[in-house]
Amino acid sequence: MKNDSVLDFIRLINTEGVGPVWFYKYVQKYGSVSQALQALAATKKIFSEKEAERELENAFRQNIKIITYEDELYPPLLKQINDAPPVLYTKGQTDLLKYPASLAVVGSRNASVAGRKIASRLAFDLTNADVLIISGLARGIDAAAHKGALYAQNRQGPTIAVLGTGVDVCYPEENQDLYNQIAEQGLIISEFKLGEQANISNFPRRNRIVSALSLGVLVVEASLNSGSLITARLALEQGKDIFAVPGSPFENKSAGCNKLIKEGALLTENADDIIQTLAVTQSGTLKTYHNATLKPKSLDNEKKEVIMQKTKSRSTENNDILQTIGVSGIEQDELIRHLNMQTSIALVQITELEFSGLVVRQNGSFLTLTKEGLEKLK
Repeated sequence: MKNDSVLDFIRLINTEGVGPVWFYKYVQKYGSVSQALQALAATKKIFSEKEAERELENAFRQNIKIITYEDELYPPLLKQINDAPPVLYTKGQTDLLKYPASLAVVGSRNASVAGRKIASRLAFDLTNADVLIISGLARGIDAAAHKGALYAQNRQGPTIAVLGTGVDVCYPEENQDLYNQIAEQGLIISEFKLGEQANISNFPRRNRIVSALSLGVLVVEASLNSGSLITARLALEQGKDIFAVPGSPFENKSAGCNKLIKEGALLTENADDIIQTLAVTQSGTLKTYHNATLKPKSLDNEKKEVIMQKTKSRSTENNDILQTIGVSGIEQDELIRHLNMQTSIALVQITELEFSGLVVRQNGSFLTLTKEGLEKLK
């Protein structure tokens, strides 16, 4: 992409009062990024061209690549959310943005030794099975997951760290060595300007990218008020699979995971639990293994039957949803009550139907069928 186009993207997204959602609204309204800048110059404080040039030069000096929404390197999964970052700063192996199978691993910053071991081992096994681990470089579970991934594949395993700071700022500082290793062996990304320091409001925004880049989210140790549950909720809204490692009912660190499992998250004891689910729901071909070694195996007849039943059940549930929405449409909450489904499961099914082009959402929560959805009912 030409530098002048990148400069325009940097200028518009950093203009006063412009976030990702408004960025796309302005581009749609005015026809292009450059025309949006011209139109807004009369009413807003525009990020200057000189400031954008300095940002571009600073990135070049640090071997940081800036990718815009229009760039062919921009990850397809991230494009599916309506507030996808128009600009991504990347440091490391940018080809990982198109990795075929990925999983987010999140959890408590104040994790137990056992929790960190579980996260690290699962990440190690999954990376050896060609599943890319994505996390947020936070202390605790995030750091453990990154380390497990890096140690896999003869200590050459890749991983992606999504930051809530500028891509050139390591937070927390204690993870500097880990940051350096990921930058060399994997990829570090951020939507924030270079030099942006840690801010509490940045991390929920970071979490939506973590979940959007992944096919599913694994939660290892999380209290009921943990930010990890926010990531899981975002993933659920994006139609992703949710996995959770169960824990003692007497431990606060396990309360969030146990709650997710009660609400429909997949109870996870080992990496096979994740791989077999992704292989079905994402129609992917993934390696499986036994006792943490790379021994490909096929599913036995009993497991095949279980998976076939789950797939058939999901198809039936989707059809029930379409029938209930009908030609007149229905409010989402009313639909869930009518079908007597768990909210978490219903939201996943609805999102799948939206992505399939069979259902469209109006005014936030009113669901109607598209032309294709109506045809499917006939």
